[in-house]
Amino acid sequence: MYRLFRYPKVIDPFSSKFTYPIKKNGFLPTLFLNKPSLDHFNYYHFSTNSGEIACRVIRTAKKLGIKSVAVYSEADKHSLHVKMADDAYLIGPAPSSESYLNIDKIIAVAKESSSQAIHPGYGFLSENPNFAERLANEKIIFIGPPASAMISMGSKSESKDIMIAANVPVVPGYHGTNQDPQFLKEQASKIGYPVLIKAIKGGGGKGMRIVNDPSEFEIQLESSKREAIKSFADDQVLIEKYLETPRHVEVQIFADTQGNVVHLFERDCSVQRRHQKILEEAPAPGLSNEIRQELGAKAVAAAKAVNYVGAGTVEFIMDNNDKRFYFMEMNTRLQVEHPVTEMVTSTDLVHWQLEVASGNPLPMTQDELCLDGHAFEAQTGFEQGDEINVYYDPMIAKLITKGANRTEALRKLRKALQEYEIVGLNTNIEFLKRVVSHPAFIQGEIETGFIKKYETELFAPNPEVSSYVIAQAALSLILKEHQELKKVTIGSFDPYSPWTSYFGYRPNATYERNILFHDQNDDQISADIKYLQDNSFDITINRGKDNLIKFERVTGNWDEAEKQIITDVGGIRFKSRIVMEDNNRIVIFDRDGKVVLRVPEPLYLGSGVSDLAHSIKTPMPCKISQVLVQPGQTVEKGAPLLILEAMKMEHIIRSPITGKIEKVYYSMGDLVEENKELVAFADE
Repeated sequence: MYRLFRYPKVIDPFSSKFTYPIKKNGFLPTLFLNKPSLDHFNYYHFSTNSGEIACRVIRTAKKLGIKSVAVYSEADKHSLHVKMADDAYLIGPAPSSESYLNIDKIIAVAKESSSQAIHPGYGFLSENPNFAERLANEKIIFIGPPASAMISMGSKSESKDIMIAANVPVVPGYHGTNQDPQFLKEQASKIGYPVLIKAIKGGGGKGMRIVNDPSEFEIQLESSKREAIKSFADDQVLIEKYLETPRHVEVQIFADTQGNVVHLFERDCSVQRRHQKILEEAPAPGLSNEIRQELGAKAVAAAKAVNYVGAGTVEFIMDNNDKRFYFMEMNTRLQVEHPVTEMVTSTDLVHWQLEVASGNPLPMTQDELCLDGHAFEAQTGFEQGDEINVYYDPMIAKLITKGANRTEALRKLRKALQEYEIVGLNTNIEFLKRVVSHPAFIQGEIETGFIKKYETELFAPNPEVSSYVIAQAALSLILKEHQELKKVTIGSFDPYSPWTSYFGYRPNATYERNILFHDQNDDQISADIKYLQDNSFDITINRGKDNLIKFERVTGNWDEAEKQIITDVGGIRFKSRIVMEDNNRIVIFDRDGKVVLRVPEPLYLGSGVSDLAHSIKTPMPCKISQVLVQPGQTVEKGAPLLILEAMKMEHIIRSPITGKIEKVYYSMGDLVEENKELVAFADE
C-alpha cells in the first residue's frame, strides 16, 4: 500500500472553479450509455482503460445529466472511477485478458445495464476494430470511429499508402510486406542512415528502434520484432528515414457522420524519454500561422481519406531545421493529452464525442474555432490511501495548466509541480521540474532529442542536502519520539514528571545523542544533538573532514495529523512536511522541493551484510519478461540475469558481481511489486 499526500490545485477546463488533478487507483474503468440522441440520453456505458479517463468521462456525463456505469477488475474494486459512477460491475480478475480485454463480458454488462453505447477511453479496446464490429452487431453504439478506419490507420504501412494517395506528406521509407532481413537492410541503405525500425502495429514506443550504422541493423531488427510480437502479436516492421532533429507535432481532428471534419489545432509532444511522452503543450511553440494552417489542412485530409468519425489525432514528425513535416500515424481515439487542446479551444471533447455518437453535427465549425492562450500537460489519479498495483498503466497522474501565453502557463506549471507532495513511490516529478526549468525549454527550443541533448544537466547528481533540512529531519524524529512517550505516560501516577515534561531530561547532566542519515547520493551525514532544559536543542551537522555546522537553541513543533514540522533553525523559521516511512526513510518537502533521507537500520535488526550484498531487487513495479539464469549457474559481473517490463519498456537486470546463482524467485510472466528480491547469490 502506498501513501500519497497533498496535490496541487489546477484549473478544471469545464469549470471556473479549482479542482484537484484527475485521480484513480491503478488504471482501468468503464462507463455506460443509453438512448440514440443526447436530447434523450439517460444512460451511457463508458468503457475505459484507465481510471483517469473514466473519471474524466463521468464528469462530462454528470454535467449532461447522463447516467454512468463502470466496470472494474478485482484489482480496481476500490478505485475512484467505481465510486464516481452511478453503477459499477465487477468483470473479472486483475489480468486485463480476463477483464478489460474480455469483449464478451463487457457486452454482457452493457446489455444487463440496458446501455446503448460504450466509450472505450484510451488503450486496450479503444482501437480494436473487432470490438467495434461486435458492438455494431449487438446494436450498441461505439463512441469512436468505424472499424474500417481503425483497420486502415492501425497499420503503419497501409496508413502511409493511404496518406500518399491523399497527398499528405510521409517520411521516406519502405512500407511494404517483404520482411526478409537482408532485403530490409538493403532498403535501409537506400534510405540512408540513420533509419528507424517501427512495428507496423506499434504504439507507445514499443517495437521501435533507431539504427545509426549498418553493423547494428540485424540486432536492432531482431529486438524490434521480438518486442512487437509480444506486444501486438505481429512482428512486421517498416523502415523509415530517421530525422536527427525532429519534433513530434500532432493535430486534434474531429468528424461527424454528416461529412463535417475540423481540426482543433496542434499539440507539441516532443519532450519524450524512450519514445514516451512526458510533456505536452498547445499550441506548438515557434510555428508560423502558415505552417499551423497547413498542418491542420493535411490532418483534415487524412481524416477524410478514411471516412473518419469522432475524435482522432494525426501525428506528424517535423524537421526542426526547415519546419517540413511528415505523417507518422493516426490515433483513432481520444488522447491522454487531449485536455491541453480543450484548454486553448474552450471545448469539451468528450461532450463532442457524445454529440457525434448521437448522430448530431459537430458543435462548432472550423471558422468558429480559435486559439486562446497556452496550456501544458505533465504526465506522472489517485486518492490518499489508494493502492497502486502492478497490473496496468504506469501513469498515475497528470497536471494541466493554462496561461494567457506560454510564459504564464509555464510559470503556473512550475509552481504546481513544486506543490506536489507524494510519498511511498518513485515519481518523475523532480525530473519534470528540472526539464521545465531548463533554459532551452523555457525558450521553446524543443525536439524529440531534448532529454538526450541535455542529459548531463537533467540527470545531474542530487545536490548536497541543506544543513537546515538535516536539522529539521533530526528534530522531527525527536519530537515524534516525545509525542509517543507522552501517549504512554498519560494517566500515569505522575503526569507532570520531568521525565516526560522535558525532552531528554537527565538529573545533573546534559543529554546528548547522535542521529545518522544517508542522503540521496548515499553520503553519510550525522546530527549531534544536545538537549537543553528549555526544550530547545543545539544541533551540530557533521559531514566529516571538519565540515561542521552548528545551530544553537533550535526549537520546533510537530503536527502528527498534517505530518508537518514548524521549526526555528539558525534564526530562520521553516514550515515543512515530513513523512517517516516504514522502511527507515524520511521524506522532507520544504520550500526547495523534495529530499529523501535514510536512517540506517542496526545490523542486528535486519538482514546480514552478505544478504544485502548478494541480492537483487526490483527497482519499480514490473512484469518478468524473461528469466535468463537458473539456480546453480555461475555468472560474470555484468551478465544479463532477467528482463523486466516496466513503464512500457524492457529493462535488462545485470549481475552486480561474479558468482553463483542460489535462487531465482520469479518466473516469466509474473507481476512483481517494487523492492522485491529477484535473484539471490550463494554466499561464497
